[in-house]
Amino acid sequence: MSGYQALASYYDRLMSTDYDALADHLLSLFAVHGDSPRTLLDLACGSGSLTAALCDRGVDMIGTDGSQDMLSLAAEKCPSALLLCQDMRQLDLNDVVDGAVCTLDSISHLLRTADIAAVLDRLRLFIAPDGLLIFDVNTPHKHRHTLGDHTFVLEDDEVMCVWQNYFCERDNTVTMVLDFFEEQEDGRYDRVSDVIKERAYSLPTLKKLLTEAQFELVAVYEDMTTDAPSPTADRWTLVARNRRPSEDYV
Repeated sequence: MSGYQALASYYDRLMSTDYDALADHLLSLFAVHGDSPRTLLDLACGSGSLTAALCDRGVDMIGTDGSQDMLSLAAEKCPSALLLCQDMRQLDLNDVVDGAVCTLDSISHLLRTADIAAVLDRLRLFIAPDGLLIFDVNTPHKHRHTLGDHTFVLEDDEVMCVWQNYFCERDNTVTMVLDFFEEQEDGRYDRVSDVIKERAYSLPTLKKLLTEAQFELVAVYEDMTTDAPSPTADRWTLVARNRRPSEDYV
């Protein structure tokens, strides 16, 4: 199994993210840059935990993801959100939104600059003029040093995940092999596997792609802060403003 099919079943149980803190942080970044969005797109929303947290804060949400398994989980958490199963490179909304967020390294899953360019081309169509796109990415430091060729073990009372990483210096990619072992009623353990690959891009590359798509990169922060990123940051948060001329919108 691949492409989050196996991971969807275990994601919320094994991944420790404070979605309330993340939602508050993202809305604070919009405020810092003079925005108070009423409608937001959660691009690559996954299991919907962040989408739900933003709904709880009074934002009208659209969530898109390429995994139907993830969206099934999201539908249970945020019934008021519009959820769409879409490849982010083929984003298609019925209307514009005030802004968009894309978190937890989702952009890092795009392995070619052409893929990122395709996503940004779609986003500029559906983010309102001067609206903000806030997204985060894994850094080259994280791929080389934090993930590297290391192995991690995640577990709760019933499930264990062995997470093996394989780093490629040539293109700053990490291939993640995830093996899940879940105890059954008869004491046996079932094993399911997933393979995920991510690529880290430099800031100049990301800025160039944003500029070519008519976005202005207005800030880069270290993860969950408003500080300039340190050399050892594992994640960058980028804030970009849609500079597509308003007369282009119908």
